[in-house]
Amino acid sequence: MKEKLNQILDRYKELELLLADPKVISDSDKLKETAKEHTFLNSVIPKAKRYLFLVNQVEDNKFIIDGDDEELKNLALEDNLQIDSELLELENQLKILLIPEDPNDSKNTIIEIRAGTGGEEAALFAADLFRMYSRFAERNMWNREVITSSGTGIGGFKEIIFSVKGKTVYGMMKFESGVHRVQRVPKTETGGRLHTSAATVAVLPEAEDAEIDILESDLKIDTYRASGAGGQHVNKTESAIRITHIPTGLVVTCQDEKSQHKNRTAAMKVLKSRLLAQEKERLAQERADARKSMVSTGDRSAKIRTYNFPQGRITDHRINFTSYKLDNVMDGELNEFIEQLKIADQQESLQTE
Repeated sequence: MKEKLNQILDRYKELELLLADPKVISDSDKLKETAKEHTFLNSVIPKAKRYLFLVNQVEDNKFIIDGDDEELKNLALEDNLQIDSELLELENQLKILLIPEDPNDSKNTIIEIRAGTGGEEAALFAADLFRMYSRFAERNMWNREVITSSGTGIGGFKEIIFSVKGKTVYGMMKFESGVHRVQRVPKTETGGRLHTSAATVAVLPEAEDAEIDILESDLKIDTYRASGAGGQHVNKTESAIRITHIPTGLVVTCQDEKSQHKNRTAAMKVLKSRLLAQEKERLAQERADARKSMVSTGDRSAKIRTYNFPQGRITDHRINFTSYKLDNVMDGELNEFIEQLKIADQQESLQTE
């Protein structure tokens, strides 16, 4: 640890010199990259300096302990006991701080919610999840924009896709991917029976143009009239867009905008993000011995969370964490869950190093 921290201190000094270098300042990409690394190390440096200071203190005390003065020897031994405790705590903090940052964490995100098993109740639950994430976005001062949706007659969603833009959106939202299960008496239930329904959530980092290169020849683009709930046409022009990516078979539709151009732009954004997520999954699969827990992979096929309304309880099955603040969570207070998931993810990262 000592050698590694000394290397980090040297690198930090080097970065400070680079940030003042006119050649770096004139190169926007290099400047951005250097500033990002410098910012990442900012939180590490004070703890690294403290750790190295304490290590030197322990080494100095060893000379006293090896000496003949019993009184000083006892003081040095007592001092080292306290220092060892602080060193252990600092080492754990530094290990977490030095976990490589997921390059996608700072990106905007596209979230796809789909009703699963449970019919109309599942569609209503999908709408509840959409509201929960919308409120969470508001609390974090993020911008939320619906890309496309397929509603039901009583306020539910068969599917809704929306973008969320802001600081570290993907880093906060990535743990929400998976199957969300709800247990409650549906509004549509006249007999008062408890039902179990589900909705799937997929959280994708928004792809940047430079990351995904799509050939026009790989696309099949169809236009059609946009339709509303019940199948009625909402306009007379063919403004809705369906894009098929021929090599992968991925299909994206968008009809929320009245402009065909805007629908195409939105559909391409979703397609690029899905392709980026697909490539990310492929790379993760190749690293078969990498972390396999749901915290990090966001596997959609696994049940990640249960919302039990009669008991006012939410349980995240990946980390066995339960909260009885159901109403607060459904109103967008997700921080408690996200923090617990981050801690679990960090601990697993440390185990795989």
